Amino acid sequence: MNKFEALGLGEAIIKAVNDMGFETPSEVQEKAIPILLNDDTDIVALAQTGTGKTAAFGFPLIEKIDSSSRITQGLILSPTRELCLQITNELKNYSKFIPGLHTVAIYGGASITDQAKQIKRGAQIVVATPGRMQDMINRKMVDISNIDYCVLDEADEMLNMGFYEDIKAILSNTPDEKNTWLFSATMPKEVAAIAKRFMQQPVEITVGHKNTGSKNVSHEYYVVNSRDRYAALKRLADANPDIFSVIFCRTKRDTQKVAENLIGDGYNAAALHGDLSQNQRDLVMKSFRNRQIQMLVATDVAARGIDVDDVTHVINYQLPDEIETYTHRSGRTGRAGKSGVSMVIVSKSEVRKIKSVERIIKKSFEKKEIPSGEEICQVQLFHLANDIAKAKINHEIDSYLPSINEVLEDFSKEELIKKFFSVEFSRFHNYYKNARDLNVIGRDSDRNDTGSTRYFINVGEKDGFDWMTLKDFLKEVLELGSDSLSRVDVKESFSFFNTTAEYQERVLAVFEDFKMEGRKVNVEISKGSGNRRGGKRRRDRDGGFKGSRRSDGFKPKGKKRFDSKDGGRDSGSRRRDRRKRSDRR
Repeated sequence: MNKFEALGLGEAIIKAVNDMGFETPSEVQEKAIPILLNDDTDIVALAQTGTGKTAAFGFPLIEKIDSSSRITQGLILSPTRELCLQITNELKNYSKFIPGLHTVAIYGGASITDQAKQIKRGAQIVVATPGRMQDMINRKMVDISNIDYCVLDEADEMLNMGFYEDIKAILSNTPDEKNTWLFSATMPKEVAAIAKRFMQQPVEITVGHKNTGSKNVSHEYYVVNSRDRYAALKRLADANPDIFSVIFCRTKRDTQKVAENLIGDGYNAAALHGDLSQNQRDLVMKSFRNRQIQMLVATDVAARGIDVDDVTHVINYQLPDEIETYTHRSGRTGRAGKSGVSMVIVSKSEVRKIKSVERIIKKSFEKKEIPSGEEICQVQLFHLANDIAKAKINHEIDSYLPSINEVLEDFSKEELIKKFFSVEFSRFHNYYKNARDLNVIGRDSDRNDTGSTRYFINVGEKDGFDWMTLKDFLKEVLELGSDSLSRVDVKESFSFFNTTAEYQERVLAVFEDFKMEGRKVNVEISKGSGNRRGGKRRRDRDGGFKGSRRSDGFKPKGKKRFDSKDGGRDSGSRRRDRRKRSDRR
């Protein structure tokens, strides 16, 4: 029996659930669905982004709607167009076996008359952004005076965007006896205030702890000079060749500038912010979901509604103004049970903010260093080797092999390998070999940096490790405390870690003839390890390299780049700009 049946859902929804391949409810679904199905009550549900909140309120809402009546019975308010469309599509999938049930999306940037016509034809559920909903109420294009259910999704973000007055006006057009369901990732005082004002003795459900981050996300921070922020971003990308990331900036201006710089340096990147037209935003998101874009640079508001499960990294190019917003940012990764990494680039004066974020999310950050040029070269070289090892052989070249063998017959296997890698690697290596150290010492300076040794180890993600499990493994094998291990960086098939210099002999001795499940585990001292702060620093212009996308001035052939131009804004965008910081979207 499907575990969703035990929650009390009807046959039509269970059929849709089976059709979509859902098997096990998430924690918020297990807690919320039975209450919403069986009780006529208000509810406040606190759960992180990516935990299945849409189904948690969507399943019970669909069950309670009378599909034989054409009047609007349910209203869902969400902060952005993207999230509005996402919720609408999901509800349509959930209700596809219920004849006559219609869900309509109302949002800025599309024809208001077309949306009004859809509602007039009969829409039992309306999903709307607050600005467009208020416009339609003012024009008497929608009637929500008889709704039974109102859902406030991502309530904290709607209030953070300045929609309090709109929400208050919208709710004043709804009946007092309706049920209000509030779903939020965090519980700032503004959300508590709206719950107190508009809800009657709500049941409260909390998944995890209030305002905490996902357990699948590890948190790191890097201290650099402000002028080196962009160079640090490129190095972090280059040190993670398979990166699929969202990069957060505080303002539209910074978002556009960082995206343009990345594109100019040969990365597959694009900007997402409030100055883009709806069509431009849709094109950017389509390209991101199809992985044509690997680095999406976004403002906090524009990123609401990004629902992509395989994001590997969230990079905070700047910390948000509101500390609670960090929870939303980091929630873009570590979704659907997968692990993710949230990185923060800070200047020395901003290090104290990390402690504030730690208190809010109830998780610790690990201080790490921006990789050196040597480390990035090592990562990229092994990434190239792995790509070659995994490549499928194209037998169409078989007819050319005799001629190719004739050209290469005078070279040994070792010489051929060196020549091949030199063709692919030399320009990149030459660019990075003298790259300067970007790290500065923060207020809580890393005690492991001075007099430390950095090691290479030939195990990684494919062996089932992430940075936490590898650190635990090394602590056990080497019999070291946590303070003696630092900077554990896990890649696909290899990793790096540091110990204080006094343990160098022990590390090399333990792994001299060490086997794991019959496989030789090799550890060696990484080039460029140790304390790199001493000596004269080179003031080279920094650069980067990402797979076949170079940032050393060489443009890859045959690679398409997605670029987006600025476009016009809809009335909702202009209204939100007037309400709250004009450059925070």
